[in-house]
Amino acid sequence: MDIFFYVVIFIIGSLFGSFYTLAVYRIPKRQDILIKHSYCPNCNHKLGLLDLFPIFSYIFLGGKCRYCKEKIRPRYLILEVLAGLLFVVIAYLIGLNLEHLSLLKIIEYVFMVLYLTFIILMIGIDAENKNIDKAVNVYGIVISIIYMLYLCIVENANIYRYGIYLVLYIIVLTLDTITLRKFAKSSYLNGLLMMIITMAVFTGEYITIISIIYTLLLIAIDLVLNKFKNRKNKNIKSDKQVARQLCIGTYLGAANLITVVFVLFYTSIINVNI
Repeated sequence: MDIFFYVVIFIIGSLFGSFYTLAVYRIPKRQDILIKHSYCPNCNHKLGLLDLFPIFSYIFLGGKCRYCKEKIRPRYLILEVLAGLLFVVIAYLIGLNLEHLSLLKIIEYVFMVLYLTFIILMIGIDAENKNIDKAVNVYGIVISIIYMLYLCIVENANIYRYGIYLVLYIIVLTLDTITLRKFAKSSYLNGLLMMIITMAVFTGEYITIISIIYTLLLIAIDLVLNKFKNRKNKNIKSDKQVARQLCIGTYLGAANLITVVFVLFYTSIINVNI
C-alpha cells in the first residue's frame, strides 16, 4: 500500500514540477500563472489535455510541440521528474506514510511543499533571469507568517524568536522600498536577505548557516572555473563583471535544498537506530 501511496505522491510532485516550469517562465514576464491556459511559447497555440500530462506528454510527443514541431527544452522533463522524486523523498524522510498518517504529519508536509515551491521558483527564476523576484519573495513572506502563526498557536513555539523574524522582514522590506524609490528597481541584495530570512523560518538557523557556507564555496569554485575558462578563451573579464553573472540565489536555494534533504536523511537514520 505504501508503494501505491508514494506513486501518488510522485504524480502530485510531477504536477507541481510542470507548474514550476510554467511559473518560472511567466512570473518574470508578469503573466498570470493560475488562470491563463497553458500555451506553446513558440507558436502560442493553446495546449490540449493530452499535451499537459507531466513526463508522459513529453515522451509521447518526442520532446516536440504537437502543433509547430518546435523542440521542447529537456529541462521541462527533468524538472517534472526531479520534483516528483523530491516530493517522494521528503514524504518518506519525514515519515509520511499510510501506517502513520496523521493530521500533524499532513500539515507538516503541506508546509514543506509550500516552502519547496518558494525555493524552486527562486532557483529557476534567478538561473534564467539573474533576478531575485520580489513577487516570489512576497509569497515566501506570506507562507512564513502563516507557518509562524501555526508554530506559535499549535506547537507553542517561542513567540519572541519569530517576532525577531517579523522585525527583520520589516527592516529589509523598508530598505527595499527605499531602494525601489531611489533607483526604480529592487535590490538583488535585499531580495537575497528576504530569501535567507524565509529559509531560516522554515529550515532553522543551523541549516541556513550551512546553506550560506555551501553557497560561498560554490561561488568560489565558479569564480575559479570562470578564470580558467576566460584565460583559455583569451577572454579578459574583470572580477566585477564575473561577479555580476553569478546566480547567487540559485546557488543559495540549491545548497539549502541539498542540506535539508541531507539533514532529514541523517535524522531518519538516527531515529531508526534508536
